[in-house]
Amino acid sequence: MRKDEIKRYVLEYLVDESILPSTVLETAITVPTDNTFELKRLEMEMNKEIRLKEMEREREKEEREREERERERKEREMQMQMQREEKAREHEFRLKQLELGVIKGSDPKIGLDTGGFDVSKHVKFVPKFQEDNVEKFFNHFEKLGEQLKWPRDKWSILIQSNFTGKAQEVYSALSREDSMDYDKVKRAILQAYELVPEAYRQKFRKYRKVDTQTYVEFAHQKERHFDRWCASKKVSTFDTLRQLMLVEEFKR
Repeated sequence: MRKDEIKRYVLEYLVDESILPSTVLETAITVPTDNTFELKRLEMEMNKEIRLKEMEREREKEEREREERERERKEREMQMQMQREEKAREHEFRLKQLELGVIKGSDPKIGLDTGGFDVSKHVKFVPKFQEDNVEKFFNHFEKLGEQLKWPRDKWSILIQSNFTGKAQEVYSALSREDSMDYDKVKRAILQAYELVPEAYRQKFRKYRKVDTQTYVEFAHQKERHFDRWCASKKVSTFDTLRQLMLVEEFKR
């Protein structure tokens, strides 16, 4: 087969594969067999066209991938926005129930006499529930309860109004009696979010004083972390505390 025929065959293949435009067939010149320079030039041109076509395909692929990522990002944002709006509606609905007193009819657990304490006037001060920092939420709530002098036996009624997600499910599963006991509600929620002994141990060990804290505040918080660690390990006697400390030393 002559070189010009080979060239023609290659060009037809490249056109069929949409790598080169069909116009190259019209302008294709029969190259003398001894004209190696011309063949080399044509080969370089074809290689250039091939590279350009590959680059174009790569750009198109990247553009499609970018558009797909953008579409997925917008979908995630839309879903998150819908979830936030749904939670906001649920929260607003429960607040309205408390304000109107309907909550007594819709939730049998809260049908107890509030003893003159107007829940609807105080529920708006309850902090927003944080599923990613449950302990911080409870600490904030307890500080508010003490500062605003909320009756402790009404804490469970106040705090449940802001529960969302898993916390709301756990609260709903509690018995009527347990749902009115703040300490039991808190313990059930913490257990649901898997605040296990190891997490308490890590918090106690890694807790450090910050510049904005007084030494009294630091000592108090450190003590709270230690107490939670001990409570999670069911430490109630000197022997169990001794065992806990010995195991801790072995781990170090």
